[in-house]
Amino acid sequence: MSDAYDYFRAHAVAAALKARRLPRGRIRDKQRTVARVYHLLAKKSAPGPDNQRLDDYRAARFANSPRAI
Repeated sequence: MSDAYDYFRAHAVAAALKARRLPRGRIRDKQRTVARVYHLLAKKSAPGPDNQRLDDYRAARFANSPRAI
């Protein structure tokens, strides 16, 4: 999944830089919207936390606690 994140992040940065170079107006607003969409796609494709590992850690910690006895 990291490849998708890197791809979208690179395009978001490129689109934002292109929007900065454009004169104010409708085209610039559209380019900023493109940058926002790529940024949102990058956030969605970013790797999330490993929930399986966290669950295993919590179970092991509970098993070793005095409350488990």
